[in-house]
Amino acid sequence: MIKFKLEGEFIPLIQLLKATNLVQTGGEAQIVVSQGEVLYNGEVDYRKRLKVKKGDRIAFNGQEIEIV
Repeated sequence: MIKFKLEGEFIPLIQLLKATNLVQTGGEAQIVVSQGEVLYNGEVDYRKRLKVKKGDRIAFNGQEIEIV
């Protein structure tokens, strides 16, 4: 599990995927989100501009990110 320390109120999902090195580019992040490959708190979420906040959990490609 990856623990990501949030430095503000939220981080956009695409930026989070890049910041945790689960994708290489923003374009790749947009593709995996639009294809339903990312789980937000256990549910598939297709929103590219989703605001991820403390306490949320993101799962992608066998990795889980906990926002702290």
